[in-house]
Amino acid sequence: MNLAEKKLNLLCHGAKIDISMDLGRKGGAGPAGGSSFILENNPVINLPLWTKENKGSNFILRKIDDNYAIYSKNNEKLMNLKKILEPKFYNLKTSDGILMKQIALLHGKDCLATTVFQRCIYWRSNLQCKFCAIEISLEQGRTTSYKKHEQLLEVIKAGIEEGVITHCTFTTGTLKDREREVQNYINLVKMIRKSYDIPIHVQLEPIKKKLIENLYSSGIDTIGIHIESFDEKILKEICPGKHINHGLEDYKKSWEESVKIFGKNQVSSFILLGLGESQDLNINGSIELLKLGVIPFLVPVRPLLKTEFNKISNMDYNEIFRTHKKIIGDFKRYGIDPNKSKAGCVRCNACSAIKEFFKVL
Repeated sequence: MNLAEKKLNLLCHGAKIDISMDLGRKGGAGPAGGSSFILENNPVINLPLWTKENKGSNFILRKIDDNYAIYSKNNEKLMNLKKILEPKFYNLKTSDGILMKQIALLHGKDCLATTVFQRCIYWRSNLQCKFCAIEISLEQGRTTSYKKHEQLLEVIKAGIEEGVITHCTFTTGTLKDREREVQNYINLVKMIRKSYDIPIHVQLEPIKKKLIENLYSSGIDTIGIHIESFDEKILKEICPGKHINHGLEDYKKSWEESVKIFGKNQVSSFILLGLGESQDLNINGSIELLKLGVIPFLVPVRPLLKTEFNKISNMDYNEIFRTHKKIIGDFKRYGIDPNKSKAGCVRCNACSAIKEFFKVL
């Protein structure tokens, strides 16, 4: 089993914890439910540790002295891991007295990530994405509902001075007023650009061309417009709000316009794997993304505890492996290279194995 297969296996199944300590966060947006490690030969993984899948995993995470390793259920050592430690800025406070770790977090090895607005219209009408936990982490007091731009600037400054961040990912809950949603990103990035040229990635649902142009003009480097799944039946079940508001043509139009504005390799779409979807639909849809110049970011889902999705995951490693081999095999055919992404989830790659498969295929 090569490194790409090992990483994908761990992302799909997670690991049981054989150590009693706090290793990560159990809710939120992005790579919640896990902890970040560096694998052999330097790939980064956010290893699922608090999900439905890892409870039945055949992998066990152990710590002996200061060293971490993955073992099989037969007690065979499979690989060594290096824990990515929490940055020191987590314990600092912003000038208005908020802990910096409530404003933004380190994702993977060197990505500063935050949800700038921690509420979403879909939660108001019980149409939220079933894998989403952004309002759960808010209710638990681990973050704030709105990150002031001045607060984020202070966290970026602290992260850069500590030498632990090299790019940023900004997400948001969807607002009823989409122009206000976009303008919030623009105002934030313009403020950052007065002091720092750190690469920045943003994520949002399909929007008008003019708004995409405005995002790019503000200084944003990459953009993610996530369809989540090309299986419409699954999308309707898992992401009811997004399914109601946006059809495939909305996404396709935004992808095409974004590639024209941001360029090839700088636009991405999450493709969640393990929802019980038709992998053939995801394969065909991802190939269409590649033709457009968009990176299909293949991510095995993690059914977070306390979310509705905890009840409905359907992880089939063999099918997910087949999907990776087929889709990644077409990356080079269409001139797509995930290593050229300037910022965000694709650059981080802790929740996906596409870079590892890209290297070996």
